Amino acid sequence: MTIQRPATDQLPDGFHDPTVADHIVDRLASWGVRRYFGYPGDGINGMTAALQRIGEQADFVQVRHEETAGFCATAHVKYGGGPIGCALVTSGPGAVHLLNGLYDAKLDHQPVVALVGHTALTAEGGGYYQEIDLLNLFKDVAGAFLAQLDDPSQVRHLVDRACRTALSQRTVTALVLPNDVQDLPAVLSPPHEHGYHHTSNAPSSRPTIPP
Repeated sequence: MTIQRPATDQLPDGFHDPTVADHIVDRLASWGVRRYFGYPGDGINGMTAALQRIGEQADFVQVRHEETAGFCATAHVKYGGGPIGCALVTSGPGAVHLLNGLYDAKLDHQPVVALVGHTALTAEGGGYYQEIDLLNLFKDVAGAFLAQLDDPSQVRHLVDRACRTALSQRTVTALVLPNDVQDLPAVLSPPHEHGYHHTSNAPSSRPTIPP
């Protein structure tokens, strides 16, 4: 499944080339993710804007508490809604609230990918509002695969590895998304350093890699 977007020269005023957030949404769609459960916040403004831009091609289900987003993502997979559940929450308290729902997914062996907003990369380490150490916070529940996306060229291989690991190990994975990185221009085809291709060491029952 792919997201259909108009050509750049057909975009109306106020629209622009794809951002990192747009690329994340497109890449997740190639893994069958079309529904996101979450609660809006400043840490994920780029992601919610990306979902708004594609309209009915994806659903954002707004819950009343981030914990519920985790439970809903689990139920979505468990009862046949899709191959992977996806929870989308903001930084700080939103991330903390999500944990209980993610443990439900982990203990029930359901593939769920958590997308967690974070302090701007340029402000990281400065004690900014609602800044907490998300990598340490999520390392138990999402220990199978947890990464912070710091550069647009990382989108393809990090999203692929998060999805592949969630499916192959039937567990929770998580990506931490600094809010300023979400709005950077997308790198749709990252360069291959020294001829190597990005891939994953996670075993998979799906030999086909999304294009």
